[in-house]
Amino acid sequence: MKLGRNFILLLVLISLPLFFVTGEAQEKKEKAGGEKRIAGEKGFGFSASRAPIDIVSDTVEANQKENTVTFKGNVVAKQEDTTLYANTLVIRYEAETKKLKDITAIGNVKIVQLDRRATGQKATFQQEENKVVLDGDAVVREGENEIRGERVIFYVNEERSIVEGGKGSRVNTRITPPPREE
Repeated sequence: MKLGRNFILLLVLISLPLFFVTGEAQEKKEKAGGEKRIAGEKGFGFSASRAPIDIVSDTVEANQKENTVTFKGNVVAKQEDTTLYANTLVIRYEAETKKLKDITAIGNVKIVQLDRRATGQKATFQQEENKVVLDGDAVVREGENEIRGERVIFYVNEERSIVEGGKGSRVNTRITPPPREE
């Protein structure tokens, strides 16, 4: 069913696998595909394209004891055609290797990519599991299509997503068929 497949693609695209994929994850993909890496290319990259990410906030706090970097106040993180808005953005990393562990966006989270939008109160990008979780009145939209639940979980490697309703609420989905060609 083409419409169902398109909606799954919507969840894949809007759940930000491209926005927060580390250089390490890209390296694994390239090694599996037999491609050679450029020397010195490995680094703290968020997307497979290695495009820079610009983050603007009111304050930034680095805590080496907790291995975190916290951006607070009107946070806007932009990479290519994807923009993330939040009240706070916390990046946790491994102490010894400095590899990314997870990224958490908290408070009035909004992710925009072209005509795709996702909103919620919290978004967590878990690098080890390659999983994205959008919590708190999560809404994912593409054009007029929409899905709502308390939580949206996207398993990037499996290209699989789950939408959960909250206590006493259910998942709501609206799929608008494309106009008929005459």
